[in-house]
Amino acid sequence: MLDVLFNGSFMPHGHCLLWRWDLLFLHVAGDALTAISYALIPIALIHLVHHRDDLKFDKIFLLFAGFIAFCGITHVMGLINIWHGYYYLEGLTKLTTGIISITTAFVLWKLVPKILAVPSSALLEQRNAELLKAQDELKEINATLEAKIEERTRELHVQANTDPLTSISNRRAILCDLEKELLRSHRYKLECSILMLDVDYFKQVNDTYGHQVGDEILVKIAETLVNSCRTTDNVGRYGGEEFLIVLPQTDKLQAYELAERIRINVASLTFVQKWELTCSIGVANLLPQQDIHQFIKQADDAVYKAKNAGRNRVVCAD
Repeated sequence: MLDVLFNGSFMPHGHCLLWRWDLLFLHVAGDALTAISYALIPIALIHLVHHRDDLKFDKIFLLFAGFIAFCGITHVMGLINIWHGYYYLEGLTKLTTGIISITTAFVLWKLVPKILAVPSSALLEQRNAELLKAQDELKEINATLEAKIEERTRELHVQANTDPLTSISNRRAILCDLEKELLRSHRYKLECSILMLDVDYFKQVNDTYGHQVGDEILVKIAETLVNSCRTTDNVGRYGGEEFLIVLPQTDKLQAYELAERIRINVASLTFVQKWELTCSIGVANLLPQQDIHQFIKQADDAVYKAKNAGRNRVVCAD
């Protein structure tokens, strides 16, 4: 079998070309260049598949490499058979090339739907532009949401720390301010005072004129306190008709003078109901090592003394 396959005794193809140099040049040059090209292309395809393991069609690339390689071998056999007659070997090479070719064509047709499904560069650019636009829209939406969240957070903070009736600090907020001021005063050995204000006969106001009038009185008193105090002072509603005022870096005498001014300002308020409004104020000055409970109790006790002494007055704690 091998003897037949490698039998080169047949008439060389050069006889058909009459051994003319021009015909020989055309055939030899054409087959040589084609064989070289067909040798380089499979190498490039195998190199591509080897370095791009993400390619989905790597098998078809390898089939193409085999198909092109055998096409090149066919041209090499054409070159050899110009001077020798290995037509059995050339025929076997062409048959193998044909089998690989039809296999490649069959596989390629099966892959056509998948290949067509791969997005084109224009489609990818369009999708990329759509994604960038969507990204910008998401950024804008995110910025809007962050602004709304920040605004809502501020609103919740205000709601959590503001008395809904008087719009000044509520009990929680004013006690928090007082706690911070105590820590600062103790740490740096600073003066600190508080005023505890209680509206006189407030229950009678509610019983006589109703809670709506009582609320109006509390609102006006809160406005009076804010207008009477410094911007560094903290005014809050302690509870019911009681108000707490925190006075940073303020000694007892300064606190007393402010309390008297507040008492006079409250007493000067006028209402349609002709009620003579007064208040009793307790003044407390921070003592060394005193905590917040002791500090507030000191001011509370001063308020009770003012009440027992006839109301509408300011009393300093001992």
